Amino acid sequence: MNKTININGIDIFYREAGETNVKKIVLLHGFPSSSHMYREIINELSSEYHLIAPDYPGFGLSESPSTNEFEYTFDNISGLIENFIDALELESFYLMMQDYGGPIGFRIAAKRPELIKGIIIQNANIYLEGLGEWSQKIGAFQKANDLAGLNDFKNYLMSHDGITEQYLSGSEHPEKIDPISYLTDIAFNNRIGINEVQTALFNNYDSNFPKYEEWQNYLRENQPKILIVWGINDRFFNKKGGKAYTKDIKNSTTHFFKGGHFMLEEYGKEVTDLIREFIE
Repeated sequence: MNKTININGIDIFYREAGETNVKKIVLLHGFPSSSHMYREIINELSSEYHLIAPDYPGFGLSESPSTNEFEYTFDNISGLIENFIDALELESFYLMMQDYGGPIGFRIAAKRPELIKGIIIQNANIYLEGLGEWSQKIGAFQKANDLAGLNDFKNYLMSHDGITEQYLSGSEHPEKIDPISYLTDIAFNNRIGINEVQTALFNNYDSNFPKYEEWQNYLRENQPKILIVWGINDRFFNKKGGKAYTKDIKNSTTHFFKGGHFMLEEYGKEVTDLIREFIE
């Protein structure tokens, strides 16, 4: 079902499926996507689990207040999603994260470890060795204080060609990737005001790096069981980022796929089977 709930004065759209009295999975999407990226997993697992996938403010079908009305930082979005979790009275769940979902989800997990039954990672990086070609390019712009270069690259990533490349780059079977996926993201990101919203969050991304050690400590101290599914041709986060989790987690399972940043588009069925095996 498609639902909307008001959190902190902002209407948050979310997809919900499955009975409410079974094991729960909260799915946090990445950039430049939305809960739409999890549609196959939701459809395949809804007969067994309770699945909840929200869109962040400024993403997908959630409300997009201006940058004057809402401060788009990872801290603020994480706090809002934490309030969303509380509003839905989700007291224990598996957490699936991709890309931006990582720094949002790990803020919540480190703050409230009692909520987390297990973690499913799909190209969500919290290790410096996992920074790929595009992440290093962004870092170089920031280090040189080259705001023009950084803005140009951000605009490319939000453009028709840039979003399409994020879906197709590194894929083994691009013909399996439904164009509706990247065309949906393109349409969402072409809306009035969204460029300013995404620029603010994009410029705040470097706030995540100082927290890597905190999130790694969370893993070491709490040892949640983890399933890692990783597209090895991701230009944002490379294979080393997926491998790095095994340094801190004793109970982890890792599967690498010949795919890119949005490898679920190619390997949704395989990942769905792994999630089922992981939970059960």
